[in-house]
Parts: sequence; C-alpha cells; structure tokens
Amino acid sequence: MTEKKQPGHGFVAGGLRFLTELIAWVLVPLALWPRSAFLAIAAVLLLIGLPTLFNTPGDRPRGTPVVPVPGVVTILLVLLQLAAATAAAWVLGPLWLALVVTALCVLVTVTEQPRWRWLMGASARSAPTERRS
Repeated sequence: MTEKKQPGHGFVAGGLRFLTELIAWVLVPLALWPRSAFLAIAAVLLLIGLPTLFNTPGDRPRGTPVVPVPGVVTILLVLLQLAAATAAAWVLGPLWLALVVTALCVLVTVTEQPRWRWLMGASARSAPTERRS
C-alpha cells in the first residue's frame, strides 16, 4: 500500500514555501542587525526553531512532530514566516526587492490553500484517537 502524500508538499507549493522561509531567515537578521545583534540572532532562531518543534501530526512526509499542535498553529507559523519575510524586505530597501518578496508571499498564500484546508481538518481527524481510554 502506498502512503498518500499530503497536500502542499509537492515541488511547486513546497518549494515556494521553502523559498520564502529562506528569504525570511536571511532578510530578518539583516534588517534587525543594525538595531540589535541579539534580536537578529533571536529572530532567526525563532523562525527556524518554532516550525521545527511545533508541527501538526501527519503534515510532514517523514517523522513525527516533537510537539504536536493543531493545524491552525502550523498555518500561523507559515503566516509568521511570510509576514517576517515581507516586513524585512520593506525595511531593507530597494523597492524591487520589497515588491518581489511581497508578490512571492502572496503567491505562497495561494499555493498553500490545499495544505491549509488539510491542516484545518487534521485536528478533527485526530480527535477521536485522542479520546481513547
């Protein structure tokens, strides 16, 4: 029996999401560094660490989450990455960069819709197993 791949982990949707994560990981510390090196380092650790620790069961193709969370939390973590990438691009400067990053983040919100629908239903699917005695 083959395991069904969850939505949002394909080449396009997953690749675009990962690209925006990389942009956030690079631009956020660059934007914060002039104000505080501590904040720059803490921000990138949070942007990488939170999605690593907190995940919805069944969302990632391999492995189980360290801390299982409802689908809405995973969606909020993606939105955090997108907002951070967009805000940092606008703070850092050139208009072309801010426009490209903003457009990319809007595109990711479109390509993420099937995954987000699945994530919103993931809590309902796992609820009966949590009530077992």
